[in-house]
Amino acid sequence: MERASCLLLLLLPLVHVSATTPEPCELDDENFRCVCNFSEPHPDWSEAFQCVSAVEVEIRVGGLSLEPFLTRVDPDADPRQYADTVKALRVRRLTVGAAQVPAQLLVGALRVLAYSRLQELTLEDLEITGTMPPLPLEATGLALSSLRLRNVSWATGRSWLAELQQWLKPGLKVLSIAQAHSPAFSCEQVRAFPALTSLDLSDNPGLGERGLIAALCPHKFPALQNLALRNTGMETPTGVCAALTAAGVQPHSLDLSHNSLRATANPSAPRCMWSSALNSLNLSFAGLEQVPKGLPAKLRVLDLSCNRLNRRPRPDELPQVDNLTLDGNPFLVPGTALPQEGSMNSGVVPACARSTLSVGVSGTLVLLQGARGFA
Repeated sequence: MERASCLLLLLLPLVHVSATTPEPCELDDENFRCVCNFSEPHPDWSEAFQCVSAVEVEIRVGGLSLEPFLTRVDPDADPRQYADTVKALRVRRLTVGAAQVPAQLLVGALRVLAYSRLQELTLEDLEITGTMPPLPLEATGLALSSLRLRNVSWATGRSWLAELQQWLKPGLKVLSIAQAHSPAFSCEQVRAFPALTSLDLSDNPGLGERGLIAALCPHKFPALQNLALRNTGMETPTGVCAALTAAGVQPHSLDLSHNSLRATANPSAPRCMWSSALNSLNLSFAGLEQVPKGLPAKLRVLDLSCNRLNRRPRPDELPQVDNLTLDGNPFLVPGTALPQEGSMNSGVVPACARSTLSVGVSGTLVLLQGARGFA
């Protein structure tokens, strides 16, 4: 017992040091997820070696510039020299956030990752500086299934998607672009996304229905099935219908939740015929006091939950629908106050209000070292 007490006393300083000076990288016990937060002014990048065995890797750099990595770039280096090392990595999902990244370094990383088994890439809170060089003839594109971008700024303006697209193989299935500094793309430069089935443009409140046409790039998404437009400044379902028609997009599922929708369209707006492909429409959290006009004639799923409906909609106000959701509307919750003009919260069921707040405005070092050698 006495020896055990002495051992604990010896371990106390180590526990104290660990608590006051946390390591920048943490790998879970299953060697599955590794998270690095390099917030120090002069981080020790070698700590990221802990992540070489992880399947899911997240790296945040505290807003630091990665430009110093460019001092050792060899533009003529052949990335194939790293192929065997990169293929041995287990990483399938990679998140990089909170950094200033030279475009040349980003391209270098993408060229290395092209030899990996990476499937999902997420870029968050990044500032991409400089222009991206063209894809070399011998380069292999990155075979991603999912690409998610949130609050990423590009020095190249509207042409950024076309420039990034050339470094990707055409098999991308999921694309998410949130808080974009330029949600409209240079459509004449963008190539088609032949395999893309899910496009999420949520949390771009300045997009609006006019901007939606420019963002969808007509006839560039022939396989699109799921389109999410939460918190994007949409005004009426009819206006969205017109934008989709102009862009030649026919999604099966459309999410318009978390927009302040009007129930009636502009009287001068022409009637819009929805594509028969659409079978699921989400109009939850839209502040609706009545069912909007101009909905598709037939739907499999219609979600009107967490709106301000004070009575059950009549059958003649609804499309033909198999699965209708009305949860969280005032008429289903006794005692809920009626909406009052000028009040954003009156008439909202408390559970829905809490949900709205929760949504909000909606081998890694080897990779970095390899990216130094080419761009």
